[in-house]
Amino acid sequence: MKTVFMFSGQGAQYMGMGKELYENFECAKEIFDRADKALGFSIKDMCFENEEELNKTENTQPAILTVSIAALKVLEEKGIKADYVAGLSLGEYSAHVASGSMDFDEAVALVKKRGKYMTEAVPFGVGGMYAIMGLDRDTVLECCKEASDIGYVAPANYNAPGQIVIAGIAEAVEKAASIAKEKGAKLTVKLNVSGPFHTELLKPASDKLAEELKNINFKNMEIPVITNVTGDIIENNEDIAPLLIKQVMSPVKWEDTIQKLSELGVDTFIEIGPGKALSGFVKRTLKGVTILNVEDMKSLEKTLAKLNG
Repeated sequence: MKTVFMFSGQGAQYMGMGKELYENFECAKEIFDRADKALGFSIKDMCFENEEELNKTENTQPAILTVSIAALKVLEEKGIKADYVAGLSLGEYSAHVASGSMDFDEAVALVKKRGKYMTEAVPFGVGGMYAIMGLDRDTVLECCKEASDIGYVAPANYNAPGQIVIAGIAEAVEKAASIAKEKGAKLTVKLNVSGPFHTELLKPASDKLAEELKNINFKNMEIPVITNVTGDIIENNEDIAPLLIKQVMSPVKWEDTIQKLSELGVDTFIEIGPGKALSGFVKRTLKGVTILNVEDMKSLEKTLAKLNG
């Protein structure tokens, strides 16, 4: 059996996430306390009681990272280990913390800034994102090319076969989505996000992030990390910062990540943190693998029973 820990990205947040783990495990509570100290405010209150603040990108990112690492610590305490780690977008930072390459306290403060820079890169309302279901990569690319006469639009997330997210200038994204419908897309869904993430429009955020990453002390990866940028294993420490700089303005190759893990012999996929979006993507991409998740007491018990059974 080979196992990967997969970490949630932005959009997975919900009120009350992490509460049960916080109340039941000292190691989880300690992560929340460390986050509060690193951030200078209570992430716990935000996760458990303040939905409006939680949904602001600069708060969502440290909140999801905190809940994910709290859940990770509980799994580690139970003796569950991973052969590989990966995370979708923001989740890649959780993966680095899990691998030992980044210190949690540094990471949680960094992703708050990352969220802020991402929000500031494109004025609110100017950009947009759409999920396109039921078309292949080449067809989605064609839709973007045809719509780009009125503004920038490009693929932003390759989540799973037949599930691709496009992003760019709002009008161009709308046009690309309607072209996708004409070309046979089963469904097009406008995403509730504050900007055209993972496109070239995020270059200002990428530049600011580059400055912040100079201050981060990366350590050796104890568990191999698969990066969104290439969908492959990060070979050495020197590559971590350049990849994280690139990641914010490059398409997320999540389907490639899943395929790579399968090639590496991974048969057990454990999603850690809020939501089950990544589990859904694995289900759409691979057959005959074990898919589990840990976000609360029920999912933890189910996962432990399966792994220890």
